[in-house]
Amino acid sequence: MPHNTFNSLQKFKIGRKTAQFYSLPALGATLGIDIQRLPVSIRVVLESVLRNCDGKKITEKHIRQLASWKPTAKRDTEIPFVVARVVLQDFTGVPLLADIAAMRSVASKMGKDPKSIEPLVPVDLVVDHSVMIDYFGTKNALDLNMKLEFKRNQERYQFMKWGMQAFDTFGVVPPGFGIVHQVNLEHLARGVHYDARNNVYYPDTLVGTDSHTTMINGIGVVGWGVGGIEAEAGMLGQPVYILTPDVVGVELKGELRGGVTATDLVLTITELLRRQKVVGKFVEFCGPGTSSLSVTDRATIGNMAPEYGATMGFFPVDDRTIEYFQGTGRSKDEIDALKAYFKAQGMYGVPDAKDIGYTQLITLDLSTVTPSLAGPKRPQDRIELGDVKNTFTRLYTEQSAAGFNQPPEKLGQVYTTSAGTQVKNGDILIAAITSCTNTSNPSVLLAAGLMAKKAVEAGLKVPKHIKTSLAPGSRVVTDYLTKTGLLPYLEKLGFDVAAYGCTTCIGNAGDLTPDLNETIIQNGLVCSAVLSGNRNFEARIHPNIKANFLASPPLVVAYALAGTVLRDLMTEPVGRGRNGDVWLGDIWPSNAEIQALLGQALDPEVFRTNYAEIKSNPGKLWNNISGVHGDVYSWPASTYIAEPPFFAGFEMRPAAMPVVKGARALAVFGDSVTTDHISPAGSIKESSPAGEWLKAHGVMKQDFNSYGSRRGNHEIMMRGTFANVRIKNLMIPALPDGSRYEGGETLYQPTGERLSIYDAAMKYVAAGVPTVVFAGEEYGTGSSRDWAAKGTQLLGVKAVVARSFERIHRSNLVGMGVLPLQFKDGDSVESLGITGEETFDVAGIEASIRPQQDVTVTIHRRDGSSQQVSMLLRIDTATEVDYYLHGGILPYVLRELLAA
Repeated sequence: MPHNTFNSLQKFKIGRKTAQFYSLPALGATLGIDIQRLPVSIRVVLESVLRNCDGKKITEKHIRQLASWKPTAKRDTEIPFVVARVVLQDFTGVPLLADIAAMRSVASKMGKDPKSIEPLVPVDLVVDHSVMIDYFGTKNALDLNMKLEFKRNQERYQFMKWGMQAFDTFGVVPPGFGIVHQVNLEHLARGVHYDARNNVYYPDTLVGTDSHTTMINGIGVVGWGVGGIEAEAGMLGQPVYILTPDVVGVELKGELRGGVTATDLVLTITELLRRQKVVGKFVEFCGPGTSSLSVTDRATIGNMAPEYGATMGFFPVDDRTIEYFQGTGRSKDEIDALKAYFKAQGMYGVPDAKDIGYTQLITLDLSTVTPSLAGPKRPQDRIELGDVKNTFTRLYTEQSAAGFNQPPEKLGQVYTTSAGTQVKNGDILIAAITSCTNTSNPSVLLAAGLMAKKAVEAGLKVPKHIKTSLAPGSRVVTDYLTKTGLLPYLEKLGFDVAAYGCTTCIGNAGDLTPDLNETIIQNGLVCSAVLSGNRNFEARIHPNIKANFLASPPLVVAYALAGTVLRDLMTEPVGRGRNGDVWLGDIWPSNAEIQALLGQALDPEVFRTNYAEIKSNPGKLWNNISGVHGDVYSWPASTYIAEPPFFAGFEMRPAAMPVVKGARALAVFGDSVTTDHISPAGSIKESSPAGEWLKAHGVMKQDFNSYGSRRGNHEIMMRGTFANVRIKNLMIPALPDGSRYEGGETLYQPTGERLSIYDAAMKYVAAGVPTVVFAGEEYGTGSSRDWAAKGTQLLGVKAVVARSFERIHRSNLVGMGVLPLQFKDGDSVESLGITGEETFDVAGIEASIRPQQDVTVTIHRRDGSSQQVSMLLRIDTATEVDYYLHGGILPYVLRELLAA
């Protein structure tokens, strides 16, 4: 029977039907609290805490604390948040499945029922990260790329199929349906869930193993990205624990001007909110301008929450949400329940800023937004369209983290490849309308199609050496581009559909031609990629393309036509057509032209038919995959899937606390080290430790695939940790020109021998010497990549010391039993004179650990002197203390399940 804590279990009407819900207004009346003043996002989380109160993990005290949320209170309490479901993409989902399979293996060996290890909430894995753009610019590119994808990933897909039959609550959306975030928006999201046994309705909430899970915030669903480590715990019955957040209100006023896209808006918001330092906070949109935005515009903004640093970018449920659910084929009963439920909770509609108590209120007038790009290295570095040429020119010679430190005389030089292609600095070599941020948004996809039509009619062409691709977020996009007659024009410019999945943005752009690679490397060229994604960190898009710009789909088309970022599209023609110069204004579609076609983008029957095929017609390639059966995985020999080592020597009692004494520095990094730097997702270099391991196991270079696709094998991933070709370890001496060496190497101490970071780490492990990693600001930004923490742990790193941490990566480090320590009082590697030649002791946690306590790090220098430094322990909550004491979240959860 459902409980009735604080007299909150109430009845409400859905048409003629009467159902139950946990009423927040009733809770407020009982507690004497004005619940309507709470941010809507806080109220959704509060409902989960209230509904899941069990007196053990979630108590009445938790309910009172969150219901009493104050805008500017000290944040020192944690919220146990039970989510309705979990969503995975395959790069992060496969290692998560491997971990749970390993837990079943442990249970079986200990004589326990392996079925006791079972997801307790629905889990959906969308296979979207494995396809690569090997073929492009041809009508059969999609078919050829998918066939290659299945050939490369057969062992992984066999493992997924084992998971589908082994676990009752685990489903898979096969390759070729779309990207996880768009499938989530269009199909998986329910709005509200129904517990038929108790006749109780409750809101859709989730966590996902992709940082851009926040795209779902666009339809009023509370959810965000977590590492696979945290998601596993959520799947297996643990609440997702978060510190009570600040909530920043963003009041939107006015409307977007003609010619300004949702992409321009989100790049403006990203720049604005990065400046306002919203890292780790909820962001909630309010005000009259919010109501003017379509759900797909809202989803675009929600998607980029990791780029502006927030936990969420949340939009309340309103009439626009209902229209979207109707247009995407949800049933009338679901839609009626969604509307009735949120009205009963007093959470329907976008509130005015004055009606909610926000921690901070930021106002943006939508009419001030201008066409923009972002880059060339970070998504928050917005550039107005008219400043792109000048910005690239300035950064080309600039000696800074953002600059390229090149001699000015090289900027305009022309180089000819062995195949006769002429290439210059600033030339665009990849132009990708790629999945994720924009492809859920018909307005920008139709704008790209209309621009292509006008460009073709004007006689413009894209240079043949540019790698063009269209990777829609779902098959629905292809349907409406075909219905509107725009797809043939995109194809004529080389933007043929090449994949339905996460491609260029994740590093799956595929390679350039050998002659282009050779010319770029030999001459140190700074060439460009333009993509409609959300990530453009160094070496992410392609290891040889250094300048990467995020742009709206129509601007991707425009820059592909121009062929270079050194053409100012505001003052120079895009190109020369059959009747002379063609300017951007000549081919840019009007809002009226886009609006005239938008009605064809939301056809409920198309959505229903498309997603019904997940079960009825997943495709011959998927149907032909067969693999292992049974409740326990047999771990057949594979270079893709291996039993993870995290439960080796597992016992029901945790081991003693690790001692960090006499530790050596494995690496010393600067600011903005991303999870891409720590754990690459892209191509595997033949000469790298991972490449050498694959060759030693009989894998040919052409079959290496990517780090992302091999995340189910720890042997690859630990060798790939800190192996990014652009990572800069400051322990390596500077080059003669003053620049820093790029690549995953270090100096093994005390001999000073120069080795790969992996090889040095293994020598330290063999010698029983603990290691530490040092870094600057924003350590671990980027994708919620659990291998960035898992690999760090497997290399023997006991602590990471940084000036600040990204939210998910800090949590993942704790979840793997690695101490995150934060410099205090302006201390840094530079101010303390740390070179990597020292040894380090960590003291203050031997007897017990308190959240966010001070610890003492003693630096022993080579000259015999020592210095004690106070640092902040970034184990933030009592639950995280438990995880660390158990050696990480995975053994903690396994012990709890086996004990039960």
